Amino acid sequence: FTLILQPQIRAMKKLKYSIRSFRLRTLPLSVAGIILGSMLAAGDGFFNTPVFCLAIFTTLCLQILSNISNDLGDALKGTDNEQRVGPIRALQAGVLTTRDYRRLIRIFALLSVISGLTLVCIAFRSLTYKSILMLFLGGTAIVAALKYTMGKNPYGYRGLGDLFVFLFFGLLSTLGAYFLMRHSLGILLLLPATALGFLTTAVLNVNNIRDMENDARCGKNTIPVKIGEKKARIYHCILICGAFICMTFYTLFHPNAIEGFLFFLSLPLFSIHLSKMLTLSGKSLDPQLKFLSISTLLFALLSGAGQIF
Repeated sequence: FTLILQPQIRAMKKLKYSIRSFRLRTLPLSVAGIILGSMLAAGDGFFNTPVFCLAIFTTLCLQILSNISNDLGDALKGTDNEQRVGPIRALQAGVLTTRDYRRLIRIFALLSVISGLTLVCIAFRSLTYKSILMLFLGGTAIVAALKYTMGKNPYGYRGLGDLFVFLFFGLLSTLGAYFLMRHSLGILLLLPATALGFLTTAVLNVNNIRDMENDARCGKNTIPVKIGEKKARIYHCILICGAFICMTFYTLFHPNAIEGFLFFLSLPLFSIHLSKMLTLSGKSLDPQLKFLSISTLLFALLSGAGQIF
């Protein structure tokens, strides 16, 4: 009886580890920019429910694609090893093979393409320079998701991960969602988009501070590896404070009531997080990834809500 069930048990174990490789705790963070951009558009009188739902789904597919590609790239380069501080990856544990990972990458790349094309078609309903621009940016996002740690010269190994996270999960996510709703942008929108970019970059910085010793041994030259742990913590504080400064200036320049400052309700959470970042290191930093991700999502929700009410 046990022998009969073994294939089913192996399949269930593979499915479990496949889902784990999606890194579910990163997904709320990935949609924070879409939520903020959409709520800002709603505050200006523009909102499209199908566009919002498709934008969320497309972003989730891109985030999962990035996570899977990151796992495979780090595993092939030997960065995911027994010295690594973070959670054990499925490939490292021997549950999934490189073939399994490549299959998942193809699936989510295809889902990203299909969802992205549908999103642009519904948002613009015709082929214009605006829709072509969004298609180009969507294609760039897919390439960026694949090239973070994969390939011969991955940008994540050259200290450029922070820049790409800032651009794609901050600026592009927030501004792109707004643009899909309204088909135009204002210069002031750079402020909330930059705020989200700073916070999403901070999440990556927590991950990189946690793993910096192993990354240094494996030649993964992240920002903390390049500048050292002390300066990386200062950099982290600048990112968090910068987000609140940007959103404050946006609220001051954007005509609305006192509700525009609702995002300050999330300040106690970020204060707790910064106190932890100044005292913890190594594996003890791991819970801060989830904590900061949820705090960032709350920041986005409160920021958006403040512009609607």
